[in-house]
Amino acid sequence: MDLAIIILYTLALLLVFFYSISQLQLLLNYLKAKKTDENSEVFDFSNTEEIPFVTIQLPLYNEMYVVERLLKNIAEIEYPREKLEIQVLDDSTDQSLAKTAEIVRKLQKSGLDIKHITRTNRTGFKAGALKEGLEIAKGEFIAIFDSDFMPKKDWLLKTVPHFTDPEIGVVQTRWGHLNRDYSILTKIQAFALDFHFILEQTGRNFGKHFINFNGTAGIWRKSCILEAGNWSGDTLTEDLDLSYRAQLKNWKFKYLEEVETPAELPVVMSAAKSQQFRWNKGAAENFRKNYWKIFKSKTVSGRTKFHAFFHLLNSSMFLIVLFLAVLSVPVLFIKNSNPQFSWFFNVIAFFAVSTVIFFFCYYVAYSKIHGRGIKNFFKFTGMFLTFFSVAMGFSLHNSIAVLEGHFGKKSAFIRTPKFNLDSLKSTIQSNKYIRKKFSANLIIEFLLFLYFGFAIYSAFALNDFGLLIFHLMLFAGFGFVIFKSIQIP
Repeated sequence: MDLAIIILYTLALLLVFFYSISQLQLLLNYLKAKKTDENSEVFDFSNTEEIPFVTIQLPLYNEMYVVERLLKNIAEIEYPREKLEIQVLDDSTDQSLAKTAEIVRKLQKSGLDIKHITRTNRTGFKAGALKEGLEIAKGEFIAIFDSDFMPKKDWLLKTVPHFTDPEIGVVQTRWGHLNRDYSILTKIQAFALDFHFILEQTGRNFGKHFINFNGTAGIWRKSCILEAGNWSGDTLTEDLDLSYRAQLKNWKFKYLEEVETPAELPVVMSAAKSQQFRWNKGAAENFRKNYWKIFKSKTVSGRTKFHAFFHLLNSSMFLIVLFLAVLSVPVLFIKNSNPQFSWFFNVIAFFAVSTVIFFFCYYVAYSKIHGRGIKNFFKFTGMFLTFFSVAMGFSLHNSIAVLEGHFGKKSAFIRTPKFNLDSLKSTIQSNKYIRKKFSANLIIEFLLFLYFGFAIYSAFALNDFGLLIFHLMLFAGFGFVIFKSIQIP
């Protein structure tokens, strides 16, 4: 039994190590990309005949608090009005539907080509709304923004010109954060998203590996969507699904790190959890749906297959981390009761290099936003430990999502509630979209909290502190997630 636990523990560490190697390769790609100056052709916006028609799609579902801010912002986008159409794809079922209709009517009177499009049912959820809007879209290019995004006025002027390359099917921009410093929870989310949008997306794109349209703040060539098989609602991350299908059709994606599109981060734990569940389950669903096609493809390189494997299995790392965490306690006791295994534990200590790799990868992304220097390095170190502690605290919740995705269990698309806390009319307490349902998973999370508390005690009892920091982070992470889950907003 002891040997079986050690073997499983080692295999899990090995998988994390290979994942860290994939991240290290992306870091090297990122550093190379920063040394490369790219000159893109541009459209002559003074020649109206050359300017392509663009449709902006705004998928909505019960967005009472942010819809006015969204529509006013989109109405200020700089682009020739005769070449611009806006589709408000509204699946709302509450009073926000009437509010949106009123705002749209006012904007129509100003001369804006904007349509309020509703459906009698939510078939396919967001993917279904985008697909139905596409059937009547006038645009050669389709820009998509979720309700909490605030693109800058020159957004189209910076993105559309990249389509002068006829092989480019998508241009994706980097997410910014309107409320980065609101709380520890928003800082942690920003920390993780900055890493994805700075290092991972740039690294994959520069290495000519598959990247993903992130569901919003990007623009598609309409013909690319259609050739790839159109939007599909059979996974919870329709954006990742269509991205991989498009790239399997040899369409190129262009990622613009320097074009930032600000958005709002979830400010309560229930909202963050629902978003995390959807993203992580959707990624697992996409691995199940698309990876075999990539693996069999004769046009996809071995390196791209390697990175696609870890890209689509990214969310499954939560399952591996949870597995490692649970096994780490019996491993602690096995180590102390079996001195004959001491040489082996010295060998597997090598896998600590994975943490070092993650540390430097995240630091590069962090310093891009916050700058370098000793002061920021210490701030980063604190945030790195905080982020990974809370990420481990999310491991049970996200592992359930991953398992549901891999085993094909279907569930509805649950929207992430938006707040618009800059508005005097909007507060957390008054937000009617917050889910207050008690989750049975909290009981298991509490038991894990106690379990890792016991692991900390065991370190002192056995006088073995090799895993103490790991167990302290797990204890703190689960404690944070539990506290924030039961905290009354």
